[in-house]
Amino acid sequence: MATPRSPSPSAAARLDSAPLLGGASGGGSRRRDGALRRPSLRGAARLLRRGGRRAMREPSVLVREAAAEHLEERQADWAYSRPVVALDLLWNLAFITVAAVVLVLSRDEDSPMPLRTWVAGYALQCVVHMICVAIEYRMRHGQRGSAVAGAAPADVERGSDASSSSSDEDDRELDLHGRRTDYASIAKHLESANTMFSFIWWIIGFYWISAGGEEVIQDAPQLYWLCIVFLAFDVFFVVFCVALACIIGIAVCCCLPCIIAILYAVSDQEGASEDDIRQIPRYKFRRTDEPEKQDVDPMGPFGGIMIECGTNQPIEKVLAAEDAECCICLSAYDDSAELRELPCGHHFHCTCIDKWLHINATCPLCKYNIRKKQQ
Repeated sequence: MATPRSPSPSAAARLDSAPLLGGASGGGSRRRDGALRRPSLRGAARLLRRGGRRAMREPSVLVREAAAEHLEERQADWAYSRPVVALDLLWNLAFITVAAVVLVLSRDEDSPMPLRTWVAGYALQCVVHMICVAIEYRMRHGQRGSAVAGAAPADVERGSDASSSSSDEDDRELDLHGRRTDYASIAKHLESANTMFSFIWWIIGFYWISAGGEEVIQDAPQLYWLCIVFLAFDVFFVVFCVALACIIGIAVCCCLPCIIAILYAVSDQEGASEDDIRQIPRYKFRRTDEPEKQDVDPMGPFGGIMIECGTNQPIEKVLAAEDAECCICLSAYDDSAELRELPCGHHFHCTCIDKWLHINATCPLCKYNIRKKQQ
């Protein structure tokens, strides 16, 4: 893509520098469906940043980082939706039930290794995880509900005592928000500690199973196979989450238009409306460079002119060769290609930016909200 002016440093600074899997742990732990909310996607676009700096220009990298950040936000909303949270809680409840049943049935087994303690600790981690997920779910949905409820009094109160009652309402909302933030912070710290402990607990369980050998199988077969199943599930889910995060990271870097098209097809109307997008000026790109007279790559971008469409006195803007490229699809502007220039000055292919704005009403480069200009 091309940019008439480079994105502001503050916009680039806001991009998170977290690693691709900042929240994943090798111990697996109890996060069956919850494991999908652990890997961070915000740094997914940085996978190829160091090695592919020559192949991908800085604006294109910034767009992919913005897309990864948007995916992470959508992932968090999806991970704490009611069906996913219910499935997560049921899954962990099933593990707790199985652990309790096996502990009762194996009460006569005498294992040389403290496998009974390990199974009890595993079930306890499931309980802690369920509590943390329930608290986080209530905090998220409680904040949304209070935001909607708090907007109503502001619209209907119109009287002499409107300011005083509004002030009291604001104080109550601030106090409630502060308590919810404290609870959410405690839950997140508890979840982090539980994740770290689960990693250590997995290593301990693996060691006890390996050190016990044939003697454990003979003396405590039910405890042994239950530990094997729990350890195997942990490994499977960690590998699955790592592989999924890597696939998404590569897709964001190499197939961003496909990701945007999928989000456009499945997302609700969360970004700009069709009317908002139609108000953004369209341009036709016309090449001015002659490749046979230039010592440049014939498949690379060429300089040209952006000519505004639909006006009697069209505005013309000159683009240098390095700017005549869409950093969403990484394709050079062809002759007669249709472009859109956002209010911030960044321009893209119409088809690329229209789908992006439908799911996110901000510029993928500088995060300028296009609704500000129209409001």
